[in-house]
Amino acid sequence: MRPFSRAMPVLLALSLAAPPATLAQPAERVTAPIRVSGQVFEDTNGNGRRDPGESGLAGAMVSDQVSVTTTDADGRFTLDASGYGFIFLVQPDGYLVRGARWRSALADAPVDFPLLKRDQGSSFRFVHASDTHISEQSLPRMRRLRAMVDSIHPDFVLITGDLVRDALRVPESEAPGYYELLMRELAQFSVPVFTTLGNHEIFGIERHLSLVPASHPLYGKRMYRSYLGPNYYAFTWGGVHFLSLDTVDYLDLEYFGHVDPVQLEWLRQDVARLPMGMPVVTFNHIPFTSPSPVLFGIREEPPAPSLIRIDGKPYLRHAVQNVDEVLTILGDRLDLALGGHFHRRETMTFETASGPIRLHQTAAVTGPAFGEGPFGLRSGITLYQVRQGHVDDGQFIPLDPDRAPE
Repeated sequence: MRPFSRAMPVLLALSLAAPPATLAQPAERVTAPIRVSGQVFEDTNGNGRRDPGESGLAGAMVSDQVSVTTTDADGRFTLDASGYGFIFLVQPDGYLVRGARWRSALADAPVDFPLLKRDQGSSFRFVHASDTHISEQSLPRMRRLRAMVDSIHPDFVLITGDLVRDALRVPESEAPGYYELLMRELAQFSVPVFTTLGNHEIFGIERHLSLVPASHPLYGKRMYRSYLGPNYYAFTWGGVHFLSLDTVDYLDLEYFGHVDPVQLEWLRQDVARLPMGMPVVTFNHIPFTSPSPVLFGIREEPPAPSLIRIDGKPYLRHAVQNVDEVLTILGDRLDLALGGHFHRRETMTFETASGPIRLHQTAAVTGPAFGEGPFGLRSGITLYQVRQGHVDDGQFIPLDPDRAPE
């Protein structure tokens, strides 16, 4: 695909007009930069410390979600972290990070990333799952997902948001319990799991229901970060660069699809540092676009109406409003865009003047939430095969194989 052209299908048109820049999500950033230094190295003995003879990794990408730097010839870096309190490593090709892929940005404390060298090859498989909405009631669905992963043996799993039952409109006494349950379940997977933030992970913003004040220290996306770290990040696997994007912004009481300006600048820096020709796969919750609002109509009733009015103008809430900015940055690197949110498997290819754009959504793990009859929803996951840097069109695998489509 050549660099993105603004000539696109009508389906995207309602989602393209970006809202004013002043409507980006509340900053939630640190009040002053934190000077952080550390090193990225191959941890051959597995003790988490760099010992004599263990080599540093040059050129590794490290970020605070605002800027991106690279390690020197000895694997060392220094960064003035002005983001959201975290430093993360863009996991390099051929390595796994021992422990968490992110660290808290603390002054006067080294931030080191020990690596385990691993032959990932140019052919691999991954599972795309979404909308687990975890709670005690939905645990059998999450455990069914884990059992399927164990039987399929993918290299890793992507889960594109709405991980917990709800933090959006419930009180503080309820929301953390869902996150803690999620963390316990994720720890039991046998392969790496990469997550991204969904609208149900945003704590308390529907204040008329949650009764959570905006001054709460975990308000908005801070609760997600306190458990899962950065709400957008990147990693590389088998010659493909995976970008976890946060496509859920919020304005007062309402969330909507949007990539905020700080994240866009981070994305520019990240993509600019990639090797020539390296393809990109994006994964996020609210999709870049979807046929669902067209096929099933515009909803005006709560809890999640289809439109949001900003400065008197209507925008689709459930698609990324400034998708043109994202696609322009990615250019011809974008191989596949993955999303969730609509609880249904969707595959779209737009043939544009710049070449094809593939956008896929997967179904919900939690099970069908609405829709009856032969055109109702079906729960499931999608298995992708990657060969020589290209992702295939995936295989949909129902979570309830013996059950007819709803």
